[in-house]
Amino acid sequence: MAKPDPARRAALGLIVGVLEDHLSPADQIAMDALDGLSPGEKARAQRLATSTLRHMERADKMLKPFLRRKPTPDIMALLRLATVELCAEGGAAHGVVDAAVTLCKSGGKRTDSFAGLVNAVLRKVAEDTARWETLPYGQLPGWLRGRLMSSYGKVTVQKMEEAHQRPAPVDISVKENPADWAERLEGEVLPTGSVRLHQPGQIRDLPGFAEGDWWVQDAAASLAAKALAPSAGMRVLDLCAAPGGKTMQLAAMGAEVTALDLSERRLQRLHENLERCKLTATVIAADALGWEPEAPFDAILLDAPCSATGTIRRHPELPAIKDSTSIKGLFALQEEILERAMGWLAPEGRLTYVTCSLLPEEGETQIRRALERHPDWEVVPVTIDGIDPAWITEEGGLRLRPDYWADKGGMDGFYIATLRRRPQ
Repeated sequence: MAKPDPARRAALGLIVGVLEDHLSPADQIAMDALDGLSPGEKARAQRLATSTLRHMERADKMLKPFLRRKPTPDIMALLRLATVELCAEGGAAHGVVDAAVTLCKSGGKRTDSFAGLVNAVLRKVAEDTARWETLPYGQLPGWLRGRLMSSYGKVTVQKMEEAHQRPAPVDISVKENPADWAERLEGEVLPTGSVRLHQPGQIRDLPGFAEGDWWVQDAAASLAAKALAPSAGMRVLDLCAAPGGKTMQLAAMGAEVTALDLSERRLQRLHENLERCKLTATVIAADALGWEPEAPFDAILLDAPCSATGTIRRHPELPAIKDSTSIKGLFALQEEILERAMGWLAPEGRLTYVTCSLLPEEGETQIRRALERHPDWEVVPVTIDGIDPAWITEEGGLRLRPDYWADKGGMDGFYIATLRRRPQ
């Protein structure tokens, strides 16, 4: 019997892990789900799993006419994977169908009996791929869609959902000379200064990666450090710092950075990136709710724990592993951490509050409530080069959405606002 393709097998495992165990692919990978694969196979497995999760609702609509009843979850996941390969990835019909049947037969008695079904259904899908383009985009789950429609309206939410169907491009932050790196890496300089790569390939193999001349960071995420805009020599706290893109920016700006995060595992990646990019920071593994600084900071960047709903185009598994109950405690946690951080600033210091969330409860509302509690504080006006004035919110923060820069490939959803005490 032919051996199953290792990348497809791993992708299938990641998909089942999301749908059945509600584990993110990142968590599964941390538990060695891709152990034994070559770097190329790992990248392909992740790409196939991400694409399948992104297009899962359309895949189900594609499969529905050919299924009398839904098969077992693992067989359904296999059918979705192959359908996305055929319809969204443009895979060759013969190769995709044969690979799926081989995978099915390799699962032992539990799946082998479905091989005929898998073969028949996928052959019908392969003959009907033109229907894919007529199917509507997948919608966000009701608990999230309802909240967003209340805040943004139906048309805007539909634009976000359309943006979620497209893979997130690779953006990098460079130490210097963005135009030179854009030319060298065949990308473009975005209005805010990040470089967007058009054909990135294997990131680690690109010029400048090993030398530490740049690091991967979504263009929207890079605006947080630019909003804080520390001067060289400032004592800056990067709070909830891992995996470290903002720490790198702050250090590259010349700040004396303390990076604090609860997760030692995630901080390991920060250590590696600092070493690669020849940047320095004091890294501390601690809980922000129990830790106390030895002295006030000149500036603080608080990337607060949040629902991460602004990163769905990059992490399409999020709607499947989160629900309304999973975010209820976040609003109070964000307020508590923000309140503590405000107390760690020097009198003339400033604090940039950030969440990669689309929910106003985690952004605009948090800042309005903070200003109500502290009437002697204010929002610092946004002065970042390249931003659209329409992105500035009523209270003075910056609201970023995945449907912005649609002609350039979009951006992650973020909320960013900088606070300071009112000058006396």
